[in-house]
Amino acid sequence: MLAEMRIQGLGVIDDATLELHQGLTVVTGETGVGKTMVVSGLHLLSGGRADASRVRTGADRAVVEGRFTLAENSPALTVAEDSGAAPDEDGSLIAVRTVSSDGRSRAHLGGRTVPVGVLSELADQLLAVHGQNDQLRLLRSGEQRAVLDRSAGTAVSRPLAEYRKVRAEWMKVSRELTERTENARELAREADLLRHGLTEIESVAPKPGEDVELVELTRRLADVDVLREAAAGAQFDLTGSQEADGDALGALGLVGDARRRIAASEDAALRELDSRLAEAAALLADVGTELGGYLDRLDVDPAELERALARQAELKQLTRKYAADVDGVLEWAEQARQRLAGMDVSEEALEAMAARRDELAVELAKLAGELTTARLAAAKELGEAVTKELAGLAMPQARLEVAVFDRTAGPGDPTALQLGGRTLQAGPDGVDEVELQLVPHPGAPALPVHKGASGGELSRVMLAIEVVLSHADPVPTMIFDEVDAGVGGRAAVEIGRRLARLARSHQVIVVTHLAQVAAYADRHLVVDKVSGGAGVTRSGVRMLNHNQRVVELARMLAGMEVTESGRAHAEELLATAEADREAHRAKKSRKK
Repeated sequence: MLAEMRIQGLGVIDDATLELHQGLTVVTGETGVGKTMVVSGLHLLSGGRADASRVRTGADRAVVEGRFTLAENSPALTVAEDSGAAPDEDGSLIAVRTVSSDGRSRAHLGGRTVPVGVLSELADQLLAVHGQNDQLRLLRSGEQRAVLDRSAGTAVSRPLAEYRKVRAEWMKVSRELTERTENARELAREADLLRHGLTEIESVAPKPGEDVELVELTRRLADVDVLREAAAGAQFDLTGSQEADGDALGALGLVGDARRRIAASEDAALRELDSRLAEAAALLADVGTELGGYLDRLDVDPAELERALARQAELKQLTRKYAADVDGVLEWAEQARQRLAGMDVSEEALEAMAARRDELAVELAKLAGELTTARLAAAKELGEAVTKELAGLAMPQARLEVAVFDRTAGPGDPTALQLGGRTLQAGPDGVDEVELQLVPHPGAPALPVHKGASGGELSRVMLAIEVVLSHADPVPTMIFDEVDAGVGGRAAVEIGRRLARLARSHQVIVVTHLAQVAAYADRHLVVDKVSGGAGVTRSGVRMLNHNQRVVELARMLAGMEVTESGRAHAEELLATAEADREAHRAKKSRKK
């Protein structure tokens, strides 16, 4: 729920803090003092469009700050975590929206700067603002279908989820079949090229890293004479040779001579060096042996270099066409195989795909029919429940009907679906159009709500729908702006009663000009002018106690200086509202 909201520099409000609680909170005040700025602040906090003209004259910026208390499993926590924000130590989450006088806007959540869209996502989980614009949104067919689906709950949501899953596959298969059919020639040409490339690569059969290994091999084979001369010379320097005309000592022979000279000496210090010369002799002998093995390995087939160069030429043919190296060629071949597997344009493949499309169409039509049946049942229940609420809202003769009818597909529509001999448009939400229709009195024709209801009646229809759907709405806080516009008298009392009923399961905040509605509040906030200099209007927000509420309700009733009769009427309204609450508590206690 929204625990607190602070508004600074917005419209006529200089700096005001609204402390909010569970239940029904009403906001009242005279015309022009800034009641609507409360709703404007909530719209900004919900990620709504920033309007520089709303920044208070003389202020650099407008700031709206909201503190939300969240349940442990609230989806809003996921929104915050995904944006890098975190709740405070007490578990509350603070959102801030700033609008500068030049129109620039910034948003913060949990102490971090976030895109404005994040506040919108957060508000989707926490707030539902209902005003004149929201009433207009209710007139859209898509919104009316959403209302019906909300009322139906799982009876619609389950088949709708399955319908959307099957529809996604049906659309994918249909698009692919169309693409393959229309582009068969181009796809066949591409397939031929891919097959030719694979045949060429497979005939060469390159191995991973083979080109790198061949470079090293050919370099060694090309330099074999130079390498043999170097190795043989090094071996000679180490081991020397025996010739007929005398000895040619190598390094090993010289070390042997040195050891013999030392061994002939009687000096102990000199003889100690013999062990180190022995180590040197062993190391030189090992190197000589390895050089001999190296020379043996250089005795290769003279044709091997020719074969290696020929293999390099084959690989270069591939790397010139398909990739920069052999590993890239092998990767291209794998991608080509995958592409070929998915672009079969043979008649058999097209027939199999068409058969799959038709199977999915049959399954989709079945699910669409189930969805329509569920909506028709829900439409009857919703219409009856809202009609009952309208009777309590001083519209006893009115009846709400929820019409569910087919959405016909036009020529060439890719989403056309055959259902019961009809060609319907299979949209993402089914094949149904939904329309809320109002019958204002018996004998009158059923008309769309925007044609059959006045402004005040439309407000009551919307409120009745919200009361009926309150059990299905997961949003904890509802805000109503002038929902009572165009009504009065007994209808106003009933609106107050319905809002109080809604507040039993939700936090409800209402901006109202009717005392009959305000009397039902659990907490009453008033926006009024405070002292300001230089002719500048300033407004603030304060919470009223019982006596102050009586005065405010009397002012709202009389529209003039408070009189004794006005006070008495206000006291009567408060007593009626309290009696309703007591009756509800007693009824609830009896059920337990």
